[in-house]
Amino acid sequence: MVQKLVLLFVVISVLATGCISQAPEQGTIQFLSSPAGAQVYLDNVYHGSTPTTVVGISTGNHSLEYRSPGYESWDSTINVTPGLTTYIASLLPTAARLPGAAQTSPETEATNQATTTPTPLTLTVAADPMIIGTSQSFTGTGNPGENVAITLTGPGKYTSGVVFQANVGVDGHWVYTWNPGYSVLSGSYTVVVTDTQKTSSARDEFTVIGGGLVSVTTNMYPYSHGDTVFFSGQCTTGSQHVMLTLYGPGQFTGGVNLGMQSVNADKSWSYPFQISQSAPLGIYSVTVTDEQRTTSATAGFAILS
Repeated sequence: MVQKLVLLFVVISVLATGCISQAPEQGTIQFLSSPAGAQVYLDNVYHGSTPTTVVGISTGNHSLEYRSPGYESWDSTINVTPGLTTYIASLLPTAARLPGAAQTSPETEATNQATTTPTPLTLTVAADPMIIGTSQSFTGTGNPGENVAITLTGPGKYTSGVVFQANVGVDGHWVYTWNPGYSVLSGSYTVVVTDTQKTSSARDEFTVIGGGLVSVTTNMYPYSHGDTVFFSGQCTTGSQHVMLTLYGPGQFTGGVNLGMQSVNADKSWSYPFQISQSAPLGIYSVTVTDEQRTTSATAGFAILS
């Protein structure tokens, strides 16, 4: 009887253990600011000064605020997802710290607010496509003296979106330069800019190219006059086209451009080249590059008869 009770207790313990629910997923956020040293408050709880990283944040919506003496506070509602997300804020100096800033009375300020026409919020992407290793500029217009939030979404660490901030100048224009170096992945990116009150937004898209390879092969070797050489290969840089240049004896010494060929959905490409009767006998090579010339490959062949 005692053995049965012990066995029953073990079974109940195992069943109870199996019913324990898994811990909810959590996220990690890296907080950055310009200038550095801003205090970070998440859900009104202080989490240190930038740069700082906070782990174990529950997924879902949270309030985020940056505070720094002499600068306007930056606040937003963010959505935390599993994995690592980065938030960057460019803090705007307070009116009292701006060079040449004039103090206005409440009556004058109210009059200015009533008579000032809001500047339309716009967004322009400078480079499409953008080549890995280069920088990208986002520009546009907005209300002078305000901030705009720039959310960039794309592959890799940008899957959940990374937020930047830019200041709108007195002329109503803003600019932000994105310089990710070589860590960015090729693919499609979406950028959305919103005003401080989140009442207006603008959206644009662009493609990042590079970080991959091209290849080229021929179908047989050697060739004769009248034969067709089938050049084929892969292009994994994200480019939609490859360019082919043929080198060899005679008129091919300096290279002859064979044109631009489309890259298929499976990243393959092909090009048929028929050898004319006037082509000199000898050794040839074909060089293929992606459209943006970020990488290349070469294959050789011979025309012997």
